[in-house]
Amino acid sequence: MIYFDNSATTKPYKEVIDSFVKVSSEFFGNPSSLHNLGMQAEKLLTQARILVANLLTVKPSEIYFTSGGTESNNLAIKGTAILHKNKGKHMILSSVEHPSVREAMEQLKKLGFNLTYLPADQNGRVNVEDVKASIQKDTILVSVMYVNNEVGTIQPIKEIGKLLKQHPGILFHVDAVQAIGKIPLNLVENHVDLCSLSAHKFHGLKGTGALFIREGVRLDPLFSGGNQEWQVRSGTENVAGAVAMAKALRMTMINSELGIERMNSVKALLRTELARIEGLVINTPMENSAPHILNFSIKGIKAEVLIHALEQKGFFISTTSACSSKKQLPSQTLLAMGVSDDLADRAFRISLSYDNTAEEARSFVDVLEEATDQLRRVMK
Repeated sequence: MIYFDNSATTKPYKEVIDSFVKVSSEFFGNPSSLHNLGMQAEKLLTQARILVANLLTVKPSEIYFTSGGTESNNLAIKGTAILHKNKGKHMILSSVEHPSVREAMEQLKKLGFNLTYLPADQNGRVNVEDVKASIQKDTILVSVMYVNNEVGTIQPIKEIGKLLKQHPGILFHVDAVQAIGKIPLNLVENHVDLCSLSAHKFHGLKGTGALFIREGVRLDPLFSGGNQEWQVRSGTENVAGAVAMAKALRMTMINSELGIERMNSVKALLRTELARIEGLVINTPMENSAPHILNFSIKGIKAEVLIHALEQKGFFISTTSACSSKKQLPSQTLLAMGVSDDLADRAFRISLSYDNTAEEARSFVDVLEEATDQLRRVMK
């Protein structure tokens, strides 16, 4: 099996699974309980929080554990909107956001909030000047993802953060789910107020994530209950998940330098080799793109049919984002980039991990070319 769908989810490190099992088995107490077992669980939760914070170069009090990227995005967006609705009801987002950002915003629109969608250029990148021009007196939030989950475009987060520093009444939310372990992430330097993370994108476990909330920023909670996570995220904490997430992040960061170098090399090889396939168009830009994502379309080939043909040969890739693939709709990101409906409907995404090799890439291109030729012959 050759797995090229790491942007959908990564394979957990063995050590991560081991730590989850150990904590679940031996330190299963509720961290809110006063007895020793509860205190042990609380200690582990605190240690996990400190480790995540240190790896991100932020304060432990700025890390809030969640169930993943979707919850973190919803908490950042809706928590801001609810708390600050009397100050303003205008929010800005890019036209190439993840559904968990876009749909959260659209839900708020039904409640009377106003949205401005930032256009993307042919590379899927937003322009800082468009952000500046979109700011209104009642703007309370700007949300722009760091790395696009479909084509890998890196957004100008540093420049947007610098702009918004001049507007202290506007919060800056960054969905960095696809950025961790792939590109540098400096939340303080980039003036980010809120940042979403998801553990299963860096070899942690599904159902665990975090939201960075800059010190001094307040949100209205989505959940009512026992006031865990400093009254921002009620619900008994997933201690084993938090510990496993911290371990996954540490292992990813330790291996990141060599891992990123390898992914860049494999991605470059794929670009070169894919060019020989008739009718193949690469959608991922050459510049300002993350090392692990390569998006392409093949003229005249149905995406779903080719995905299954490749799977039969032991190769796993995806079409659009995992959250949208079953809807069988053209990629909204590609459409926003000006790609035609036909090519957007025939798009594929390769997404790498540190473990993928040049040999796997060459083998994949050979099988892809063969499968494409076979499908074209059948379709004639």
